[in-house]
Amino acid sequence: MAHKDDKRREARKAFIYDQQSIPMIAVAIGVSEATVRRWKRDAKQNGDNWDVARAAHLMAGDGLETVVADVVEQFVTLFKATIEQLKEEEKLTGEERVKAMASLSDAFNKMVASAGRVAPKISELGVANDVLQRQAEFIREFYPQHAAAFLEIIEPFGERLVEVYG
Repeated sequence: MAHKDDKRREARKAFIYDQQSIPMIAVAIGVSEATVRRWKRDAKQNGDNWDVARAAHLMAGDGLETVVADVVEQFVTLFKATIEQLKEEEKLTGEERVKAMASLSDAFNKMVASAGRVAPKISELGVANDVLQRQAEFIREFYPQHAAAFLEIIEPFGERLVEVYG
């Protein structure tokens, strides 16, 4: 029974403090997902709501800001990978590339803006991204022939912005 209690405590810690999903927890501690879900349900019935504890942990200190920063970082990684794919896609015209880049920038801007509302330190990066989005729209409208050059410099410049504002 003590071994089972240790695993239950480990599952609770992983869920609340490490923000792990139930499937990840189950694999990590070597029990079924159903077992972790049962432990979570039983704990709630006994007054220990793991979801409430997890939310409280996120809101305490810089927990929420750390999570938001992690989401922004993951989005930036996807953003950069997509830019690389746009560079390599030979079937796209310059104008199509700029349109795709403007669309990506719009999505990035919206994500960063909402992250900035939750974690204000990130909002400066949102302003910088807004400028990049407007620049992409300007290039698409007035200088579509420069799309390839814009795509070539935007990725390393984005990394610089993250260093400065991120």
